[in-house]
Amino acid sequence: MRIMARLGKETEAEVSLWRDAWRRLRRNRLAVLGGLVIIVLGCVALLADVMAPYHYTKAHFLHAYEFPNRDFPLGTDPLGRDMLSRIIYGARVSMLVGVVAQCIVVSIGVPIGAVSAYYGGKVDLAIMRFVDVMYAFPRLLFVILIMSMLGAGLFNIFIAIGLTGWVNVARLTRAQILSLKEKEFAEGALAAGASGPWVLGKHLLPNALSPIIVAVTFGIPEAIFTEAALSFIGVGINPPTPSWGQMVGEYQQYILSYWHLCVFPSVAIALTMLSFTFLGDGVRDALDPKLRE
Repeated sequence: MRIMARLGKETEAEVSLWRDAWRRLRRNRLAVLGGLVIIVLGCVALLADVMAPYHYTKAHFLHAYEFPNRDFPLGTDPLGRDMLSRIIYGARVSMLVGVVAQCIVVSIGVPIGAVSAYYGGKVDLAIMRFVDVMYAFPRLLFVILIMSMLGAGLFNIFIAIGLTGWVNVARLTRAQILSLKEKEFAEGALAAGASGPWVLGKHLLPNALSPIIVAVTFGIPEAIFTEAALSFIGVGINPPTPSWGQMVGEYQQYILSYWHLCVFPSVAIALTMLSFTFLGDGVRDALDPKLRE
């Protein structure tokens, strides 16, 4: 009974921690602003077909190279395609890459790190040596190599970023499980008859979520920037599907004559990165137990 009561208190403390973190997050104005911008970008990505004035392939050949005006608020590209529409559709690509890639990263990194830490011994040694080998590769070059092998395309970008981005999450998860598995609530669950996998999934992983959530929050803009870099050098999204990085790379030669072609996509990338950074900083501060009142 004492063990069950102790586990109940741990659960109540965990709920209190999340409530306290949410309250502190709402007080962080920059984090709230970043979150609102991200929500707006997500809505734009989901409703691109409705919000965009034109389809991203619609060409107005008589209006090519136009600067921002009343008919085309962000101007047109060399084929007369509306830049506003292409940037709106580009938000769908960027947000999709950020979210899906991080889902793949978490689905790979968290189980590997958790199993390595919980079972220890030769299992931990073998897994962590493999992680060290993966960590030794420069990530961006590794991603470019994978994309060169698989070819350009959105699905291949998911694979490339997912296969190279799980290492840090795995190491972070391992460190958290190592520090938690010796705690009283974990030992109490084992003493109550729970199996190792049950304790790992029911008690250890939920208590290790805070730093993982922070890592994912910062990982999303990193994935977006990686996709932009890949599209910039021509191994990312296949044309004519618009991508912010692709537009910057394709139109950089026009920076002195038709500045709007690459400035607006660059601003979109910068705004997205900044918003996720503000939100990530806020989440990290909100989940920091040292800041609890």
